Amino acid sequence: MTEDVRTIVLGLIAVGISAVLGWLARSHLWKRKLRRKQAFFGLPENSESLLVVNRDAGGPELTVVRHDASALIELAAVIKECGAHAQIVAHDATQQGFGERTEFCVGNPVANRRMAAHMHTLLPGVRVNTEPEPIPDRGAFQIGSERYRLESGLSEYVILARLTADQGQDARPVFLFCGQRAVTSQAATRYLARHHEKLARKHGNNPFVLLLEVVNSQAYGPDVVELVADVTRAAQTPLPTPSARTSHRAK
Repeated sequence: MTEDVRTIVLGLIAVGISAVLGWLARSHLWKRKLRRKQAFFGLPENSESLLVVNRDAGGPELTVVRHDASALIELAAVIKECGAHAQIVAHDATQQGFGERTEFCVGNPVANRRMAAHMHTLLPGVRVNTEPEPIPDRGAFQIGSERYRLESGLSEYVILARLTADQGQDARPVFLFCGQRAVTSQAATRYLARHHEKLARKHGNNPFVLLLEVVNSQAYGPDVVELVADVTRAAQTPLPTPSARTSHRAK
């Protein structure tokens, strides 16, 4: 073997070794990233999860409105990436506790009984105005002493929460997407899908409650979303009785 041939062979071997090491490194990083994602969502490989959604008032079959269907698609993609499985159920057909399977609950407590139960149990510091009459506070969120009013199509709010109800490290989380309108719930699912790595770095696998604002949905749909505040403490602190409440601002 001549010197030139030996040099070429050694070069090819070096390239091959570098390619293998690079592939192993990328594979290791990808697996570590996947494990972090699975831990954050509570979705280990081949696990089961629930997608709980409003039942559209069109008949006995499970049909959902367009924005809720889009929200389910966003969540289904996340679940598939984790290697888990999902079951879609109507809010009034779910009669089980939480903690055994990861749950994604989408909708407003006015139309979603499951959401109303979760908020009553897990978020005692949040109230949603369910007044059917067209008053200024209709649909408004009260979180602690703050109130956030709905301006349809212009300024709308949605709560994005990851909760575990103090059931220990092995408990699967419940994700809540509680919006003032269906488009805001879709915006929250999209926000979670896009920012889950940042949220995991900040909160780990601990509970959190975020208030998001969907800006000018009549022009931008669910795409323009701003983080208003981390309201975890206020949302989990029971509200005082009406006579003891202090005045609060309106937004």
